Amino acid sequence: MVRGATTAFDGAVRAWLGMAGYVLATQYWLLPSAGPLLAVLAVVLGALWLPWGWAAYRLLSGSLTTRRMLAAVVVLPSAWVIAEAARSWERLGGAWAPLGASQWTQPATMASASLGGVWLTSFLIVGCNTAVVGAILLRSARVVAAAIVIGFVAVGPAWFWFGPSPVPGTTIRIALAQPGKIEDATARQAAGEALTAELAGQRLDLVVWGESSVGVDLTSHPEAMARLADLSRRVGADLLVNVDARAPAGGIHKSSVLIGPNGARGSYSKTRLVPFGEYVPLRPLLGWATRHTKAAAEDRRRGGGPVVLNTRSLAIGPLISFEATFSDLPRREVQLGAELLAYQSSTSTYQGSWAQPQLASMVAVHAVEVGHPAVHAGLSGVSSAFDAHGRKLAWFPATNHGVIVVDVPLGSRTTVYQRIGDWVQALAFSIVVCAGVLAWLREWCAR
Repeated sequence: MVRGATTAFDGAVRAWLGMAGYVLATQYWLLPSAGPLLAVLAVVLGALWLPWGWAAYRLLSGSLTTRRMLAAVVVLPSAWVIAEAARSWERLGGAWAPLGASQWTQPATMASASLGGVWLTSFLIVGCNTAVVGAILLRSARVVAAAIVIGFVAVGPAWFWFGPSPVPGTTIRIALAQPGKIEDATARQAAGEALTAELAGQRLDLVVWGESSVGVDLTSHPEAMARLADLSRRVGADLLVNVDARAPAGGIHKSSVLIGPNGARGSYSKTRLVPFGEYVPLRPLLGWATRHTKAAAEDRRRGGGPVVLNTRSLAIGPLISFEATFSDLPRREVQLGAELLAYQSSTSTYQGSWAQPQLASMVAVHAVEVGHPAVHAGLSGVSSAFDAHGRKLAWFPATNHGVIVVDVPLGSRTTVYQRIGDWVQALAFSIVVCAGVLAWLREWCAR
């Protein structure tokens, strides 16, 4: 559709509108909290693909040549990655549904993320499809285009089968509690306690509760802390709970708290908050949204950054809900020494929507990126667990309530992405800048 436009401007607008529709389709579930601002968000985010649309028209329209096709195979994936990277800024809503994450059910294909993060997987998908277009439009270069397609498709599987394997480690037993959609905070915590009490005697290493599973501040409610510590003692495993309550000093934090038989072992406060869901950007200007939507009436407080929580034998990197959309946070947790990534979420507001499996599937992407196993406990669904290769160990749908026990191998490896970071973004930016300079020079020489 873009290459069939009448002008480059028309092609850019088509890409803009198409990606605005993509945002609306993949994030429709935000409507209760964002209201009409969701349409504004979609239009703003879609505009990030204007350069991609312009480049797609310039490189693929008209009488295609081999040189232009080869340029398109490099430039278009780069422009796409830059747009996705810009969209991943937390104040624009985070990296929801990046193209590369579509491969999360295919560990062999997703293995490319261990080389360059989800960005490399997106790059390969766009590059592969661009080469397919070239093969359709340009008969004289079909062999070259087919070779490019095969090469791009083979990157992930080749690394999956022939790359370094995770260093063998012990296997731990983790229970993920999913009590379901319960509005009352007291009843919600009671349901979590009841489900956990049933696990006594199962030789567990850790029990993970979902986000907002505890509705009182544990430092100012010693009786609640004592009850949870006693529960840990009876079950024989530490509990990773999540507190959503006002602190004695004021302000509401969402915190992961690790509780052992003798009380709290440590805590982590959520660093990245959901726009409108947990705070309202530019509240003096946009505060009116709280009167017409489910946007946060009061801004939550931010934590100081990632931490590692330690049981007697396990180092845990806790992250909370919205933070599952970011690739840099699990990298930081592993740098700090985490052996296991533990995500906690509460998507009850979006119960039954696409938000729940989207969030749970991103855990697989990050497990591959950093080469460490990851688990995800959803208060009302979906709970999931993946090994260091991103292979699914457990999947507990939102329609189910109860506890799922999963054996998680702690085998891990240091991935290229873990060591180098976002090199694909830097390369993509360099390619687009060079392509822009060359295009300007050609125009100047022609004039």
